[in-house]
Amino acid sequence: MSELVRVEVDGGIATLRLDRPPMNALNAEVQGALAAAAAEVGERRDVSAVIVYGGEKVFAAGADIKEMEGMSYTDMADHSVTLQDFTRALARIPKPTVAAITGYALGGGCEVALACDFRVAAKNAKLGQPEILLGIIPGAGGTQRLARLVGPARAKDLIFSGRFVSADEALAIGLVDEVVEAEDVYAAARRRVEPYVGGPAYALRAAKEAVDRGLEADLETGLEIERMLFASLFATKDRATGMRSFVENGPGKAAFEGA
Repeated sequence: MSELVRVEVDGGIATLRLDRPPMNALNAEVQGALAAAAAEVGERRDVSAVIVYGGEKVFAAGADIKEMEGMSYTDMADHSVTLQDFTRALARIPKPTVAAITGYALGGGCEVALACDFRVAAKNAKLGQPEILLGIIPGAGGTQRLARLVGPARAKDLIFSGRFVSADEALAIGLVDEVVEAEDVYAAARRRVEPYVGGPAYALRAAKEAVDRGLEADLETGLEIERMLFASLFATKDRATGMRSFVENGPGKAAFEGA
């Protein structure tokens, strides 16, 4: 595991901590480390939820432009696979995820945040996809995930212009889910996912998969995905526990095993 991305687990919540000062530029090593960290926390049974955090000053100011500047078309044809794979790995973590955003989340940094289920931003945060200013477009999922999150017109505005979005505007358009004081970002991110610790892990995984895969398909296909995942949960201990607890004690009192 690279020292540029640390995995810290506390109270059932894993933190993927970007640590490449001063701006957490996402070079190839960081991208690979994030993908490896995503795979690790996805498999660990002591992890119920995940926070992606860049530290108190900056989330991630984007890809390492110095690294990319000298690449040829054939270089990037190969590297672009890795570029998408690391955000795909984050998006496929089978547990609730939240980006804790301070300072800049630009370009690849914004795409990392987009790959999470939720986004909590500091009041001083700036988000955006400024790749157009370099004569390119987002390449780590930004054109697709941003459009699905905020709608095509707003996504095109941000991508075509390359402008930065304040935390308040990001909240208004649905790009982030919560805005807090900068010093409270990490704590707010923990509060957002703490309710999932000790929850029905396979049901949470199924719910995430149903929503994410369903968004990529037509309604009938999405309904079939939901149906199969719904039925599969009847093979879990948590389903039996949850229904028995509901019948005997009412809702919200089940003690799940994550099995």
